[in-house]
Amino acid sequence: MSTEAALVIAVDCSTTAAKAVIHDEAGRAVAQAARPLRTLQPRPTWHEQDAEQWWVATQGAIAEAVAALADPGRVHALCLTHQRESFVCVDGAGRPLRPAILWLDGRAHEEIAELGSSRVHELSGKPPDTTPAIYKLAWLARHEPAVLRDAVYVGDVQAFLAWRLTGRWATSHGSADTLGLFDLQRMDWCPELLDLAGVRLDQLPDLVPAGDLLGMITAEVARSLGLPGPVPLVAGIGDGQAAGLGLGATAAGVAYLNLGTSMVLGVQSKEYLWDPAFRTLAGIRPGTYTLETVLNAAAYVATWCREQFGDARTVVIAGADMEAAAARLPIGAEGLLTLPYWNAAQTPHWDALARGATIGWHGRHTCAHLYRSILEGVGFELRLHLERLEVVTGQRIESIRAVGGGARSPLWIRIVTDITQRPVRVCADPEVSAAGAAVLARGFLDRAVHASAVVAPSALPLGREVWPDLSTAAGYDALFSVYRRMYPALSGLFPDLAAAAGLIRDA
Repeated sequence: MSTEAALVIAVDCSTTAAKAVIHDEAGRAVAQAARPLRTLQPRPTWHEQDAEQWWVATQGAIAEAVAALADPGRVHALCLTHQRESFVCVDGAGRPLRPAILWLDGRAHEEIAELGSSRVHELSGKPPDTTPAIYKLAWLARHEPAVLRDAVYVGDVQAFLAWRLTGRWATSHGSADTLGLFDLQRMDWCPELLDLAGVRLDQLPDLVPAGDLLGMITAEVARSLGLPGPVPLVAGIGDGQAAGLGLGATAAGVAYLNLGTSMVLGVQSKEYLWDPAFRTLAGIRPGTYTLETVLNAAAYVATWCREQFGDARTVVIAGADMEAAAARLPIGAEGLLTLPYWNAAQTPHWDALARGATIGWHGRHTCAHLYRSILEGVGFELRLHLERLEVVTGQRIESIRAVGGGARSPLWIRIVTDITQRPVRVCADPEVSAAGAAVLARGFLDRAVHASAVVAPSALPLGREVWPDLSTAAGYDALFSVYRRMYPALSGLFPDLAAAAGLIRDA
């Protein structure tokens, strides 16, 4: 069979669900399925998942999608993309020794303060922050030493799923890098960072370039997925880089924006840069880098507001009503400003103890005002990220391509567009990270036939263009000048608040 007739399966194992999307030769989705994932929060800042559910959800989603095909034999490759920075420790049989610790987990603030340094930043490309696994691994070494001592393997989501699919403990550079244990300029595990985290080199996955063969799916697993025989597992990348590839956001001046649980803005760079204005990751292509800004509570905060202040019995309706009410309010929510640091501050402050704050309350304010101020707070944070990123790179971002649950909100996209005064293309494909994984899988098949074939990013994605409303520029400029001073004004309080809360909790 020619590669033009072949289908590829792209799996996105995100924070909320495992989604399997089967693409044809033109990049169209011909079948898809999803299985939800549950996040556990045993303590206020802890976020964990049962890694076994990563596999159960992935296997179920793939099997359902394959069952919808008339001819499963047309599937010629599978590629994974996934939530980044999350990791699991397993025994020799691949069984988790404890729940996986997720990217948004905030337990390691002491390790961040103690071990985070400019040296770690320069090596790994990651400012001291809650997301990289390095500090949470150091937390395990201190608080649960038996887990790291007894773990045969430690790795990211792709490594765990690759083990279940192929029997090989391996991942790509673009996935492994986000653990924060990588020397980015050497593109290899860094002994200095491994020592800091308390991890042994023999515990870590083999490294495979993105888009290359990671392993063959075993015959037994293939049967469980409804496939007639083994197919190649192509090494994928993290969901942020995959989204950039799926959106075609690889040219200078074009950024991808994932307005989901967290907010991630990314651009590509041909040179290695490191600065508090962004975190640096392995790029979409070998020898390149991705520069990302991040806020790890975006739609997370909006959802929190709907759940806490809407009718829990009719959350969807209540959410729609709250959005409609917020849309009727003037910009600035009549003087209410929200700092959306529900799960710490990241770009550009990198403060693990920072927390959310809302200022300006008065008697006219309602839950709709709070909701609008949250949406605007995320928009102001994005503008802060954009401006700092442009100063460091010297490259203006002319356009933004947006995906994620928040991008489905016309009000939120209008707010983001007007606050940043940049055109935003809202992309129609909700599974853009899977689309990026499909591009890698298709590139692997093409190279099998034409050795000179290269991975080509998607063309301009289908969607709608939203242009800034110039009449709001002056008002949002004035509000932004207040917003950008909120964190500096409050930053000295956060350590004292955390200490006081700890004393109360431990009393």
